[in-house]
Amino acid sequence: MIIDTHCHLQFKGQDADREKIIERCRVRGIILNLVGTQKDTSKKAVLLARENSDMYASIGTHPNHLFPTYIDEEESQFMSREEDFDEVYYEEIYNIAPEKIIGIGECGLDLFHLPPDVPRETVLDKQKKVFKKQVAFAIRHEVPLIIHVRDAHEHMIELLKTIELPKQRGTIHCYTGNWQYAQEYLKLGFYLGFTGVITFPAKKTNPAQQESLWEVIRNMPENKILVETDAPYLAPQKYRGERCEPWMTEECVAKIAELRDKDAKEMEEIIFANSKQLFHKIK
Repeated sequence: MIIDTHCHLQFKGQDADREKIIERCRVRGIILNLVGTQKDTSKKAVLLARENSDMYASIGTHPNHLFPTYIDEEESQFMSREEDFDEVYYEEIYNIAPEKIIGIGECGLDLFHLPPDVPRETVLDKQKKVFKKQVAFAIRHEVPLIIHVRDAHEHMIELLKTIELPKQRGTIHCYTGNWQYAQEYLKLGFYLGFTGVITFPAKKTNPAQQESLWEVIRNMPENKILVETDAPYLAPQKYRGERCEPWMTEECVAKIAELRDKDAKEMEEIIFANSKQLFHKIK
């Protein structure tokens, strides 16, 4: 079995055919962690998880939602809606189904998408304050963090070294950094989550970037590896140009097995055990 430790099946773009996606996942025995990014997507994740035995939810505020910011990615373009981490609201949705909420996030730091009219330091300061609120929430409820880091690894590592962390630390979502940063996160007790990005070929113009990511997968301890899709984003190479779906984690497992010279089934079992070890509420 495989646990997609980070997907967004509750997002509006999948409303029309969500049941078909769910069926494709069930045929393959995929368990889903539906990750929220703001109030509405967090609540929707909880409600959907409550209705389905093979789904769980994580709730939190993404750093890109702290200021109105235009997000332009390959799969979507939108203006983010400004929010803060409203602890009273999140306590209310946590209490809807506490047994189904396995993590806090997607929370973290993002210096890639920046609002044009706000100083970088102002953005970073607010992101750090809101992240600390979510860390405290995770500690209170004894669940791990799901951390988003983009163009901010040094800031995140420095921050994590100075604050109290949950006993079950959490995972660095969609890890694409180098081995140096990876070692710092691993020393702090975090897992690393790998998406379809690891299946992309090395760019001819800059092969070092992808080769650096593969080095991380080859070198890191196998008991800290997780797989995820970030669906509907980041479809693996085999499905590039298509909408990503959670069952595509199979491609991530296969690539990790290839890079570590392991049998794919054996690698799948290891990663499944890792996922249940971190997200301890998964049955």
